Amino acid sequence: MSGLPKCPKCGSEYAYEDGTMYVCPECAHEWAKDALEGADEKRVVRDSNGNVLQDGDTVTVIKDLKVKGSSSVVKVGTKVKNIRLVEGDHDIDCKIDGIGAMQLKSEFVRKA
Repeated sequence: MSGLPKCPKCGSEYAYEDGTMYVCPECAHEWAKDALEGADEKRVVRDSNGNVLQDGDTVTVIKDLKVKGSSSVVKVGTKVKNIRLVEGDHDIDCKIDGIGAMQLKSEFVRKA
């Protein structure tokens, strides 16, 4: 087309400009024009103490966390093995014994 970038969410090549934003007509994703400049930089996720987290690390929960939609609680000191880092508000995707798959915020864990 006219040199416009593909949609970072769905890969559509039909994105168009709207002021200072790009818009994808297929998935309705919007992103800033200058957001693509830093796309090559890898995002760094840090725990509550400032240590850099990586996929496969083991972390420890530092605060009791209520499980949304359930009466269970993830207790302080719970070890979570083999984490996976993901995009979004909740940085960590993991499985916790006795509870199952869930997502955690990196600010509530520390690297073990």
